[in-house]
Amino acid sequence: MNNRFSKPAPLVLFLLLATSFPLPAQSAFTKVSNEQLSPAGTTVLTSPAGGAKFSDDLRTKMSDDADEMEETPSAPSPLTFPTPSPQAISSLTSGFFGFAGLSHFDQRTAGTGNFANTQFSVEPPDQGLAAGNGFILEAVNDALAVFSQATGQRLVGPTPLNQFFNLAPEVIRGSSPVFGDFVSDPKCYFDPQTQRWFVTALQIDVVPATGALANRSHLLLAVSQSADPTQGFNLFKLDTTDDGTNGTQSHANCPCFGDQPLIGADAHGFFVSTNEFAIHAGPLVINRTQIYAMSKTQLSQGVLPTVVHLSGLSVPNGGRAFSVQPATSPDLQEYDGDNGGTEFFVSSFNTRVFFNNQVTVWALTNTSSLDQTAPNVNLINLAINSETYSVPPDATQKPGPIPLGSMVGNPEEFVATNEHRMQQVVFAHGKLWSAVTTGIQQGQNVLAGIAFFIVQPSTGGGTLSAKVTNQGYVSVQNENVFFPSIGVSDDGKAVMTFSLSGPDFFPSVGFSQIDAENGAGNVQIAAPGVAPEDGFSGYPAFGFRGVARWGDYSAAVADGDTIWFAAEFIPGGTRTALADWGTFIGSLPID
Repeated sequence: MNNRFSKPAPLVLFLLLATSFPLPAQSAFTKVSNEQLSPAGTTVLTSPAGGAKFSDDLRTKMSDDADEMEETPSAPSPLTFPTPSPQAISSLTSGFFGFAGLSHFDQRTAGTGNFANTQFSVEPPDQGLAAGNGFILEAVNDALAVFSQATGQRLVGPTPLNQFFNLAPEVIRGSSPVFGDFVSDPKCYFDPQTQRWFVTALQIDVVPATGALANRSHLLLAVSQSADPTQGFNLFKLDTTDDGTNGTQSHANCPCFGDQPLIGADAHGFFVSTNEFAIHAGPLVINRTQIYAMSKTQLSQGVLPTVVHLSGLSVPNGGRAFSVQPATSPDLQEYDGDNGGTEFFVSSFNTRVFFNNQVTVWALTNTSSLDQTAPNVNLINLAINSETYSVPPDATQKPGPIPLGSMVGNPEEFVATNEHRMQQVVFAHGKLWSAVTTGIQQGQNVLAGIAFFIVQPSTGGGTLSAKVTNQGYVSVQNENVFFPSIGVSDDGKAVMTFSLSGPDFFPSVGFSQIDAENGAGNVQIAAPGVAPEDGFSGYPAFGFRGVARWGDYSAAVADGDTIWFAAEFIPGGTRTALADWGTFIGSLPID
């Protein structure tokens, strides 16, 4: 979540490993309720005229690794950091194509009409990406835009998220500034079945006179009215306050908000998973993961569906439900039709422990009932053994010019890699593909690397079973790679993207091709960074701890036989006084 009142993250503590034997599937929730989306009008993306002058204010995102670590240490783990052989860096594959996505300058200067010069400077961007019908839709904190797949030309945008969702501007500047809705953590998705574009974000009310967080929150959802994302969207919102008002459940420590909404879809449903935090009780107060399931068909038709809300999610034998990633699928043939339709999810076993060697697979069955007035779904899960993964270290970056750091008298920042939560999940060719950032041992050094998992699930007879069919690591000698996403074609060919940074590289965009049998290939540099990360979110002069916030997630999706991917890097060119991040969008044809 972005937070105007961010604080430095505490030190990560070594914690006890949870038990590592396979566990039976079980009912994985304690409460289920049916709730209702609310209509929120319609919208369309807009493009700023450009050339506007602006004053600057900053906003950053609360470090989620701080949210998830226990405050007291426990016994050391018997596991150690993995020591895989690093991948070589090779030249770009034939057919690669890419272009610059949104930058911090774009985000900061987005807005038309009453929204001109109403954006904060935001770090990190966090990146959503969707591809289909010749279009690319990209979303960052806090703006979105549409690009042409053929040329990389920006067709419309950047549009502020507050403007897109018909909310008040982030801030109307003046002698007595007026603050608007707090919006963060965008995700987007193109559904090949309904030919619709989906955009989500979290929202929290604020006190207009002070900008302080108020007492109500929502999940925001936009669904396009056609297959063209440059045209109109229908807007919806779902109350996520969970304090017992407005017909919602009453949870402990609320009013609450749903942090980092994660999205997925199967043939019947659209699914959102959030980590529920108390708005006022502090970042360590969490009410576990919430899952919201609703009819995809009804959303695509502009109809208000019944929303199934699953809460009190649990994992057996020491596991923990956190960032439970729903799966998307690359085409109409990849949905699981067993048990009335099944949507899969994958999560790290327990982000509160330093080392893990299990992952948790989840299955929501009878998703075809989501089209009914009273859906009847069931959620089960299973923990399975995996390779070891751990909390990663912060990344170093190549020394270079840091005009902001030099101005405030601070040294070059490290780059945050956060923790080992599960990243984007894809269900393709009968398997679940996912990855986490992890610590990697190289000689005497521990660097950030990537652990990936290819899991084959089954729900035959209404029971869940799963096994890891391939897994491995991606690392580069003396460098750090982090925040992976995997795009997978319908025949099981994949591309993993990530950021890369270290003593020889400014923050850059890398990728590696993966297949289910042979694992990961060499690393390729899609977009080399040209300078260090030099944004406000890491400098002690702005109240932080010397570690700059980086995108909490990247994105990768298949569109036919092409994998599109996006990640953060430092592009050069026009920047603002407070930040220099940019994003890059790349594509690779898959044979």
